[in-house]
Amino acid sequence: MTYSVLVVDDEPNIVLSLEFLMAQLGLEVAVAHDGEAALEEIARKAPDLVLLDVMLPKCDGYEVCRKIRTNPTLKDTKVVMLTAKGRDTERERGFAAGADDYITKPFSTREVNERVRLYLNEKNASCST
Repeated sequence: MTYSVLVVDDEPNIVLSLEFLMAQLGLEVAVAHDGEAALEEIARKAPDLVLLDVMLPKCDGYEVCRKIRTNPTLKDTKVVMLTAKGRDTERERGFAAGADDYITKPFSTREVNERVRLYLNEKNASCST
């Protein structure tokens, strides 16, 4: 089974980097450059995991995360926020919105890979029980 990841960020260099990393893991990758496009892509094809920036045009990452969490068909979708906003209050806000994890930029590619593998392995384990 091939897992799918939606990369949501408005910075082209970060999108390119994450797209490459996820493809290296053998994942199907989709991209959105703003919050509205992310929600449209999610409605089109629900991803297994979303790598979500907080500061996005049109609809911020917190709102995208809340909308994912209020949709029962997306209950198994993992959300990892990737953002430059690293203060504790911002992290708490991300978790309150329903994020599974919160990684601050600049991020370690190894850390992102490890977290993505962790969440997709958890998803795989819950599907087989």
